[in-house]
This record gives sequence, structure tokens and C-alpha cells, in this order.
Amino acid sequence: MSTSPYSQAVKIGGMSCASCVARVEKALQAVPGVGKASVNLATETARVESAEPLPFDALRAAVEKAGYEAGLPADAFAAPASGPAAGAAHGTARAAPAEGLHVALAAALSLPLLLPMVLGWLGYHWMLDGTLQWALATPVQFLLGARFYRAGWKALRAGAGNMDLLVAIGTSAAYGLSVYLLLAGQQGMPHLYFEASSVVITLVLLGKWLEGRAKRQTASAIRALQTLRPESARVRRGGQDVDVPTGQLAVGDIVVVRPGERIAVDGEIVEGASHVDESMLTGESLPVARHAGERVTGGAINGEGVLLVRTTAVGAESTLARIIRLVEDAQAAKPPVQHLVDRVSAVFVPVVIVLAALTLAGWWFATGDAERATINAVTVLVIACPCALGLATPAAIMAGTGVAARHGILIKDAEALELAQRIDSVVFDKTGTLTQGQPVLASLVPAGQASGAQLLAQAAALQAGSEHALARAVLAAARAGIVPAAGVQPATDAAGIARAGTAQGGPHTAAGVAAAPVIAPAARVNALPGRGLEGEVDGALLLLGSSRLMRERGVDTGALEATASALEHSGHTVSWLADASACRLLGLLAFTDPPKPTARAAVERLQQRGLQTVMLTGDNQGSADAVAAATGIGRAYANLLPADKTAHIAAMKEQGAMVAMVGDGINDAPALAAAHVGIAMSSGTDVAMHAAGITLMRGDPALVADAIDISKRTMNKIRQNLFWAFIYNLAGIPLAAFGMLSPVLAGAAMALSSFSVISNALLLRRWQPAGKDRT
Repeated sequence: MSTSPYSQAVKIGGMSCASCVARVEKALQAVPGVGKASVNLATETARVESAEPLPFDALRAAVEKAGYEAGLPADAFAAPASGPAAGAAHGTARAAPAEGLHVALAAALSLPLLLPMVLGWLGYHWMLDGTLQWALATPVQFLLGARFYRAGWKALRAGAGNMDLLVAIGTSAAYGLSVYLLLAGQQGMPHLYFEASSVVITLVLLGKWLEGRAKRQTASAIRALQTLRPESARVRRGGQDVDVPTGQLAVGDIVVVRPGERIAVDGEIVEGASHVDESMLTGESLPVARHAGERVTGGAINGEGVLLVRTTAVGAESTLARIIRLVEDAQAAKPPVQHLVDRVSAVFVPVVIVLAALTLAGWWFATGDAERATINAVTVLVIACPCALGLATPAAIMAGTGVAARHGILIKDAEALELAQRIDSVVFDKTGTLTQGQPVLASLVPAGQASGAQLLAQAAALQAGSEHALARAVLAAARAGIVPAAGVQPATDAAGIARAGTAQGGPHTAAGVAAAPVIAPAARVNALPGRGLEGEVDGALLLLGSSRLMRERGVDTGALEATASALEHSGHTVSWLADASACRLLGLLAFTDPPKPTARAAVERLQQRGLQTVMLTGDNQGSADAVAAATGIGRAYANLLPADKTAHIAAMKEQGAMVAMVGDGINDAPALAAAHVGIAMSSGTDVAMHAAGITLMRGDPALVADAIDISKRTMNKIRQNLFWAFIYNLAGIPLAAFGMLSPVLAGAAMALSSFSVISNALLLRRWQPAGKDRT
């Protein structure tokens, strides 16, 4: 992954093959300040990375000097662009009907030229008059085929070659030979080759048109995401509901979402309850319940209730916009395997021209037949066009990342895609990844004369401003006024505490429910990463955290060690509360966090694929062992700091393992970055998602196996496409050079090769996660 802080997108027009990609990249990389430039033939875009923003005019000038067009890409979350940039951005969509018309006209003019050849195969000998053949072929050659001359001339001026140059030279040679033979006035009807030049141009135009249609299908995932954002939203202002364009919404606006409407913004529900369909964003087929105090995402569909949503993110900062950027970045990126193709493509066209010249000279010298020598050289030029090579990789990446995004798997870059299919070890975080991530306070054991209520009040004061999962469990119990007993609570009782705390602890309580008690926060609270926190409550400095923290501060936990040990062995997480001023233990709090319903099946799927599974957690060994036993994890390591997790990942890599790390918290970010592939749960923190190469849009560990599966299938498609593209050229060029193909057959094969490569990639769109029927 690049470390350049700025990335700019440029729409590129006029590219036709892999050689064009190499030339545009070379031109952009020559611009001062550009650190890296990556061009994608399938999306017709370039991604430019630099240490600071670069003026677009400099990038456009470099592209145009190389013989291509440049513009700003369309932005789904900004006002429509205007002028030349906008034209370039939307040129492909406008050009589609024109390309279809050109194909139809070329076919209509070429069919009479091809008809005598077809009749000859059937035993009928008939030939059009030579002048009529010329009249039909000339508009195809110089009007409908003008694009090849323009693009080929630009390539020549830039000192390079591309597919258009090969087509222009090859068809011009066949056309010129035919004109010469016609004007030479040989007795009888000379054998003309107008049908070869015209049919080749027609077939190439047909191939480009089919290729364009297929490329638009590979980009369907992006278009589907872009359509999720409503054009307007209903905003409550001054007691009135007014319709406002979504581009004018601001953070803090209260948006009214009626039943059946699409939610326009990311925000927090301040009033109402409903079920929300988030399937296009997360891949989750069933609507999820949402009520006051919970967050909703723009693009989701509201169910049966009216919701008032306070806007928290708009425009480019919304979740939907970030998802689209991630998918676009992944589709524009290149896996390492593509670099081989780029190196081959950079020299491919000049080599083909040399081979065509050698074919011409060889046949002329060997047979003395200039006519046959020219036609064989033309066939070499036509069949060698490297379109399929340029499309093999990006088409598969677009299709694979697109279908993955539709099912809630965001693949951030092509390197993660390539590495994921080689993974042999999957390392899981525990809390929030394998478990539900919503622990509840199950037991509260005072160490001295203090009551459980006092212990709970002190712990709640310390954690009043914390968003940690254990803190939320303490606050839920405190707000509900429920003090757990000193023994292990049944799961149903623990869940009851959580429900009661949620009911009273939200920012907007339901009518008839008593307001939650006010919790006075501790003073001078200080977080101690990986250990706990400290703060002043009623003038005393209190500590709340792990056994490690107690040992470091010299607090004796011996009085409750037996109780803590029993709780930990039963799968509970234990936190200690102590008075640091007096170095005195006050008590312990025990939490339980059950595994997610799909966790065991998810682990079993990975193990069935031959992958080893490991769990790394900062929790105690007893809790880790309990979750490992419940989910079938092979090995579990506990009491780990973030640096310890990273060290475990590094050790596995040194032993030759290909490691994927799955996590959701800030403390997982270093390990996610250290692994070959980081897989983050979107239910976790932004830090974790930034550190990961793959993001799972719903917190389902079963998606881990799905992510590996779609990565493997996408890489298989890339290999298949590259194999057939290389084999096509390796086999086709010798056949053409030895006179075993006609220009017409070469044109048909060349035109269909690109279409077949993209069609093969599009088969990925039929992929379904193995557990799609999960509920």
C-alpha cells in the first residue's frame, strides 16, 4: 500500500490496449511530484499518488502529450461537473449509441464484400465489380475507421505503438494493395482484398462495442451504490418539514424519514423505531431493528416506522461515499501479477511490427508473391492486437470486487485481493469479532465492607465517559439500578440487565419510563492502554482494570483470587477495582460476552478449507479458552497487549505462514497492519478499518471465509484470462506468419478475444456467499 497522502483520479480517453496503459502511466509518472501512477483500461481511469495535491492541468497536459484525452471523473457526491472535464467524464456513456450505429453501418457496407467469399465456400462463384467494391470499402476504411488513424497517429507522434496503429497499418496495407491491383488493369477480374480491410475494421468496431457493453456491466456495482443516495431529504426546521436537496444538508440537521423511504444521511435516531433494510450496504438480507439512540446509514431503506434522524455525516464523509471510494480504489488498483503484463505490453507493439515486416520479407523472398506476402503480414498485424492482455486483469478485479461489495465485503486494494487467496492461517480477535461485543455485567464481588451498590457506583463514575464495551455494560447496569449478585449469573439474567440498561440509558426515554439516574463522572480520568483506567471519585484515586494493572500498582488481589479464578475458568472477564491512594482492593467485576451465533460455523468453514485458526485477546486465559472451546478455535492466547498481538503475527510470518488478522478495535490496528491481510469488522473502529485491506460491512465472522473465497475465485479468473490472452497471441501470430489464417478470420478472433476475456470475468457476478441463507 502506498504511503503517499494524496490520491487524484483522472479520466482517460482514447486508450485501446495494454500498450496504451503503459504509455499513459509513463507520461503521468514523468510529471514532477507524482510518486506513482496506475492506469486501468477497464475503468478508463488513472490514479495518481503524490506527496501534495498536483494541478490537474499538469496531469492533463502530460496525458494529451502522450496522445490521449484527460478529464475529471464524475463525482456522485458533488454537483455535476461542466465543461471539457465533464465531457470527458461522461463521454463513454454518450459514445455507446454512436458506437452501435458505426458498427451497423460498417456491417451493412461490408456484408456485400463478404458475400462472394461465403458463396465461394458453398460452391457458387460470383464477384462484385471492382469499382463497386472500392466504393463500399472506402467509407468503412476512412470514415468509420478514422478513429484508428487518429489514435495511431497520436501514438506515432509520441514515439510508441498501440492496437489502433496495428489496425491502421494492417487494413491500410490490404486496402492499398487492392487499389493497386484494381488500377494496374490486369486482364480479367483481379483478386481484391477490400473485404479483408472492411471486415477487419467492422469486426474490431464490433469487438470494441461488445467490450464497452461488458465493461459497463463490470462497473454495475459502483452504479448500484451511486443510486442509493436520494436526491432530496425532508428536514425539520422551525417545526416545519421542508424538502431540501441532499447536497445542501448539514451536520446536525434533523431529517424526517417516512416508512418505505430511503435514508438520505448517516445519523443517529433521535425519535422513533423501525426496521431498516441495509442489504445494499452490508449484504444482510433481513431488515434490522433500529430505535432511538442507534445509528443508521445513508442509502438504507426505512421500514414501518417514522424516524427522526440527526445528521452526523454528509457528502464525501458519509459511509456510502466512503464505500464507493473503497470499491473504486480497489477496481483501479493493480495486483502484482499485472506488472508482468505491463512490462510485456510496453514492447509488444514494436515487436509485432517487426514480426510483420519479417513475415512480409520472408514470404516475398521465398515465393516472389508480393500479394500473398502482404496479406500474411496484414494478418500478423491484425491478430496480434493486445486488447485482451490489457483487459484480463482489470475486468476480473472489477467484477470480483463489485460482487463482493454487494454482499458486504469491501476489498480495499488489489494487493489484499491477491494475498487473501494464499492465506493459510486466520487469527481472530475475541471481543466483538467472535463474540457479540456487548458484554454484560454478570457478577459484582466487594472485597471489604462496601456494598455491591457502592462498588457499582464507583465503577460507573470512572467509566461515565468511556465507549469501551465493558464500560457500557457497567453503565447499563448502573442506569438500570440492578446490582448483580456475587455469584455467576445465568445468561438470561445478564441479558435482562442489558435490556433494562438500554431502555433507561438511551438519550430519549420512552413515555412512562423513569429517567435514568445521573452518574457523576470521575475527575482527571486517565486511560491506561491495555491495562484499564484511573480517576478520582469522591477525592480518592481509583483504579479499574486488569490483573497486570493491579500488579504494577502493588495492589494485593489475594482476597478475591480464588473467586476471580473460578469466574475466569467459567469464561468470564474480570476487572479489578482498587483504591490507589491506599493501595487497597475494593472488589471485582465479572463480565460475560457470548459468542456470535455464526462464529462456530465460520471457524469450521475455515478449517474445512485447510486453514489453521488462532485467537489473540487481551482478555484472561479462562475467557479465551471458553470462547475457543465454543467456537472450535485451534489455539488461544490471552492477556495480550496490542504489541503482543503484533509480535504473535510477526512470529507466525517468520515461520512461513500466510496470515490474515480479523479484528474490530483500536487495539487490533497494529496487528491488522502487520498481517499479510487485515480484515476489519465495520462494526468496530475507523482506525481498524483504515489499517485493514478488507472490511466486512456487517459483524459476521462467516464473511471471513467468503472474503477468502471471492479473492481466490477472482485471482483464478485473472489467471484464466491472462493464460488465454497470452496463448491467443502466442498461437495466433505463428499461424498468421505461416499463412494459415486470413485477415478476416484474424479480425474475428481478435475482436472476440477481448469480449471473451470480459465475459469470463463477468461470470464472477454469479458468485454467492456460501452462507447467504443465514438468518
